[in-house]
Amino acid sequence: MVAHPRAGQPAQPEDLVDLPHLVTAYYTLEPDPDDVAQQVVFGTSGHRGSALDGAFNQNHILAISQAIVEYRAQQGTTGPLFIGRDTHGLSEPAWVSALEVLAGNDVVAVVDSRDRYTPTPAISHAIVTYNRGRTEALADGIVVTPSHNPPPDGGFKYNPPHGGPADTAVTNAIAKRANEILRDGGSAVQRVPFARALRAAQRHDYLGAYVDDLPNVVDIAAIREAGVRIGADPLGGASVDYWAEIAERHRLELTVVNPLVDATWRFMTLDHDGKIRMDCSSPDAMAGLIATMIGTPDRYQIATGNDADADRHGIVTPTRACSIPTTSWPWRSSTSTPTGRPGRRASPSARRRSARRSSTGWSPGWAVGSSRCRSGSSGSSTA
Repeated sequence: MVAHPRAGQPAQPEDLVDLPHLVTAYYTLEPDPDDVAQQVVFGTSGHRGSALDGAFNQNHILAISQAIVEYRAQQGTTGPLFIGRDTHGLSEPAWVSALEVLAGNDVVAVVDSRDRYTPTPAISHAIVTYNRGRTEALADGIVVTPSHNPPPDGGFKYNPPHGGPADTAVTNAIAKRANEILRDGGSAVQRVPFARALRAAQRHDYLGAYVDDLPNVVDIAAIREAGVRIGADPLGGASVDYWAEIAERHRLELTVVNPLVDATWRFMTLDHDGKIRMDCSSPDAMAGLIATMIGTPDRYQIATGNDADADRHGIVTPTRACSIPTTSWPWRSSTSTPTGRPGRRASPSARRRSARRSSTGWSPGWAVGSSRCRSGSSGSSTA
């Protein structure tokens, strides 16, 4: 594929989405239920599309939310529903629509107590934590995010009680019912005004619970004791508050490289096709972070970037960049730091030695395996 001539270059004004126009389209455009391009179609556990194309509009979200309510009732999922959103321009409008439907069906929605953005892993953590030890009245969740998709897109994901992405059997059932609701003009949708829905919602400190629990899966002490210098770039996504809190609460030498949140993503570099895309596996989308590592090689020993809902991350060092699925992160973090024999923790000195090795080995060799890595010394040296 021939790359766009401005791939890897900073976005220009003409590349930016018109946010007022986008949000207006969400509320005013009505999708054609007979047009395949405007029907509900789930990809990786969620429906994605742009309101400008009639593919992600209020009617879609009302129908999907009602379909989820009916599906969870059929499955006997009667516990609370944890719901969060990322930083895309359509995420808050869709979050509002979903809350109206959840409350209209007497589903207890659990929103962020800080009224901030919520990464997918934080929603998963809340679901799994709540369900631990329970056999009934289980919780599930919704994440309003199109992941790394361009700024004009919206997305809506459902996580069943296991906390992970819904499988195709689940998403097919939800999509089928949602499209039936669309064809019927939305008559099955039960909703209440947003103010009432928000009053009915429960609050949960997603950030605090997630950050507090990290030492149970990652040897934070080893990283802290080794003094590894880390740069974290949320790429304008939902992890922005989380990285800062992780650094402060666990006393790490971790800096949030770019704390800006702007739903146009004007600070991004263009992806391979000339679009703005928060793809942490793309050398072009990650060009800014790569340039930072190359330009100031002594500032960070390792840097990471996230997609908008932080369920994936890319790793950058002065000599190599890699893309690693987030699902492998806890395993890699725990196994790359020795824990001694089963049931025992390694000594502090052993943890420090491991982390020091990792502070350099966390680059070329550490991520080789299921990750996508390539060596090099320029902005194009990532995959």
